[in-house]
Amino acid sequence: MTTTTDSPPVEGQHTGAAERPRATFTAMVDGTQEDWSRIAEASLEFYPGLADRVTDHLRLLGGDFGGFNVDRLTHSLQTATRAARAGRDDEYVACALLHDIGDTLGSYNHADIAAAVVKPFVSEGYHWMVEQHGIFQGYYFFHHLGLDRNMRDRFAGHQYYDLCAEFCAEYDQPAFDPDYPTMALEEFTPLLRDFFASPKQSIYKAD
Repeated sequence: MTTTTDSPPVEGQHTGAAERPRATFTAMVDGTQEDWSRIAEASLEFYPGLADRVTDHLRLLGGDFGGFNVDRLTHSLQTATRAARAGRDDEYVACALLHDIGDTLGSYNHADIAAAVVKPFVSEGYHWMVEQHGIFQGYYFFHHLGLDRNMRDRFAGHQYYDLCAEFCAEYDQPAFDPDYPTMALEEFTPLLRDFFASPKQSIYKAD
């Protein structure tokens, strides 16, 4: 079978890579300083589009009601809108907007996906809040499904327990109101671009 590394880019794909020098290796073990310098330089053109790619993925939640009164995009927007109008900081609002972005890819662990997306850009507390919100949100419905609504109590005494419980109580669980004046996705564009502009921490940290 014949393969090529010069296939034309798909629609919407970054096209600048074809015009710049590329790494010479075919296996990382053979990479040189020059190779990795080229890769690092190229990444500077790729990553600034992260906010727009995340926004495109949020749009995939539109039209998926999952039995609720509003679709998943509206729920996400409404959660963020409620947080913004309550005066929460921009990182918190971004987390509120993105907390269910994993629904389309991780039906059984959506919170893990959202937490991975926000992790480099938020504090430890906000990351934990997003990561655990699925269990904390269960307080409001697990008992209707034969599950333990107090499953969140496994985290009793955790330093971020109250933060996550408040997020679910004040912003997540009431955000299914089709009559609530919810902000449009485009209104969050400047916030998301600032949010994803620069990581606050590296995910590659020594223990």
